[in-house]
Amino acid sequence: MSDQAFVTLATNDLYGKGALVLGTSLRNHKTTRKLVILVTPQVTDNMRSVLQRVFDEVIVVDVLDSKDSAHLAMIKRPELGVTFTKLHCWALTQYSKCIFMDADTLVLCNIDELFEREELSAAPDPGWPDCFNTGVFVYRPSIETYNELLRFSTEKGSFDGGDQGLLNSFFSSWATADINKHLPFIYNLSSVAIYSYLPAFKQYGPNAKVVHFLGNIKPWNYSYNSKTRCVTGGVHSGSSVVHTEFIRMWWDILTTSIQPMLIEYNISKNISPDKQEQSCLVYSLAFTCGLPFCRKEEKLSEAISHLSVSPPAPAAPMISSEERRKNWEQGQADFMGVDSFQNIQKKLDTYLN
Repeated sequence: MSDQAFVTLATNDLYGKGALVLGTSLRNHKTTRKLVILVTPQVTDNMRSVLQRVFDEVIVVDVLDSKDSAHLAMIKRPELGVTFTKLHCWALTQYSKCIFMDADTLVLCNIDELFEREELSAAPDPGWPDCFNTGVFVYRPSIETYNELLRFSTEKGSFDGGDQGLLNSFFSSWATADINKHLPFIYNLSSVAIYSYLPAFKQYGPNAKVVHFLGNIKPWNYSYNSKTRCVTGGVHSGSSVVHTEFIRMWWDILTTSIQPMLIEYNISKNISPDKQEQSCLVYSLAFTCGLPFCRKEEKLSEAISHLSVSPPAPAAPMISSEERRKNWEQGQADFMGVDSFQNIQKKLDTYLN
């Protein structure tokens, strides 16, 4: 099946980390299809090198931004303008059929059967079921469709400022034309929305195949203790144990498969802290988790200590926790200041001890 592929997108190193977990989950469940990731220039060379260990193709694309602040404000997600970049997936004409999956999704079992579906097949959005959610969809790459989408985005725009509003307008007959193009909700189970109808989740949830971490709180925003498998922090008001279990699954893959890969890469390349401004491979891991991690009976701090250490950088002006988190999510951590190697190592040591 070399002409079919799962496709995802990373616009910074944090979403690159999410993509690594997604790709690994697909590999773990024995997919027979290719894995492809589109990355923007904001994804560092070091992250791209690690992505190449999981994905068959790592393709650099230009950022497409709706710049539609008015509509994005309605959904309180100003960062979603860059999701227009997703449109590049239609240019992958080396493949006959693809399944696009957001980097904040997680595969729970083999889903290769989705390649039997046709364009545009997707699951309903929990917020408005007559719209499809663009976190998971089946499509056919086509330069003609790609150009039409670009033209449509310029002329018509998006009713939500992001890719979902655009694609629902472009594939406007999805709701009524062909029920076979409506994927069951288990192929795009929205982790934040399941609490609105908990009885249905209890009935059908065990059959879930893909979970989608919707909203601005992502799995990497939580803290995780790999020894106790305890998830803390970042929890929405009203969240339940069900949601925590999905987060735990995500972190299990990160700690067992991805973390060793990231650490070994940095050690093998002897990447010093003063060069980490170009790579958040260790730092994004440390700050967004604050978690204990053992590698061959070693502490994470001991593994990182093999890297050369530069003198502490001057202290940066204090910023709020919310602003600091936002900077991390956008791949703009202050590696030379408050987020320096020494500060993060101290935080790691605190958790490890």
